[in-house]
Amino acid sequence: MRSNIYFFHDIGATFILLLILFSGCASSGVPGTVKIAVISDVHFLDRRLAEEGDALLAYEQATGRNITDLHAVLDAVLDDLLGEAPDLLLVTGDITSHGERLSHEGFIEKLRPLQDRGTRILVIPGNHDINIPDAKAYRGDRAVPTETVSKEDFAELYAPFGYSDALRRDGASLSYLAGIGESVWLLCFDTNRYAEHTTTSVTGGRILPETMDWALNILAEARDKGITVLGMMHHGLVEHLPYQATFFPRYLVDEWEGCAGLLADAGLKVVFTGHFHASDITAYTSSAGNVIYDVETASLAQYPFGYRVMELGDAGLSVDTRFVESVPHCSGLAAAYRERLEAVTRRVATARLRGLDIPVPEEAFAALADVIVNLNLLHVRGDEKPDQAMTEAIRLFADRMGDEADPESFPFDFPPEDNRVVIPLR
Repeated sequence: MRSNIYFFHDIGATFILLLILFSGCASSGVPGTVKIAVISDVHFLDRRLAEEGDALLAYEQATGRNITDLHAVLDAVLDDLLGEAPDLLLVTGDITSHGERLSHEGFIEKLRPLQDRGTRILVIPGNHDINIPDAKAYRGDRAVPTETVSKEDFAELYAPFGYSDALRRDGASLSYLAGIGESVWLLCFDTNRYAEHTTTSVTGGRILPETMDWALNILAEARDKGITVLGMMHHGLVEHLPYQATFFPRYLVDEWEGCAGLLADAGLKVVFTGHFHASDITAYTSSAGNVIYDVETASLAQYPFGYRVMELGDAGLSVDTRFVESVPHCSGLAAAYRERLEAVTRRVATARLRGLDIPVPEEAFAALADVIVNLNLLHVRGDEKPDQAMTEAIRLFADRMGDEADPESFPFDFPPEDNRVVIPLR
């Protein structure tokens, strides 16, 4: 019989493999600090594109996104941020449902009140935002093509949100450099492959060689001037799960380890990311001993509806994570969408399990599906630790496999903490 450690190493790979299958400034109020908010993966669909009917219903059932609910979630977050008055709001891509021009325009209007109050807003595109061949509007019983945006259109639309006052612009992509006061810069990376779109969007991402050279030159200059540099991009720069690079390659930039090492050694301290729809923070140490943190923010279009409010100061970056639990018309929003995510995960996991050639006896399929479902629900919320449901699912699965289980032998989460933590920058 295999030891518990080896047993959980093997089934851990299976768990992680299967998860992908569903899957101008205001004042912060504290002298010397900058208050920074982050939202990601809003997947905004403008109401002008969403007429009631069978087509919209089919879209909502396929995506698990009720348009009324998601507009209310975004409104709740923006209302909270109006009260917080952050100096800076970062939007790390997948702004729109599928690149619709009207959705970009509608999202911009949603941001106006915050911008008018003095919050500076910086955006980058995600894989759902530019040159989407199958952008759709939902008209009664039909889903019909609608206008998308080009790379040039995106920069023009979001000129007041980073592009017009950039310190530098990358000639090879929509990457740019923003100044945050005199001693902090923000490198905004465009990691998307919209030039490769043919019939639909490309999920995977990369940092172009020209863009990497451009960024490294900026980081060298910053080091000479004593400037702290943070970054943001849509795709993950660092692994957030065991085996993610193997089983989730489309959610990391290509050659992530080399990219993370180069940027860490050049002095990049923190990068804000999205794309994976989870609330997670992971630290990566280069071979030279330099550390970079990937702060991944959850989606506002899916449970757990997370966003970040942070303080950047001399002590480092203090991260606080908030979750939308309810909206005016739905007091049980989080619970309802958690159940929806659980049901979708279970349905897809069960179907895919039967299509995979893995050595799991028939009687263990339901137990394995339970483990996958619980692991996914824990990961998207962050700070995942085996709760009673997860512990029981693991033990039941191990029992069906004829082994004894110790949940502590499986690495559920990479350090540091995910939702409330202080990240050192010096």
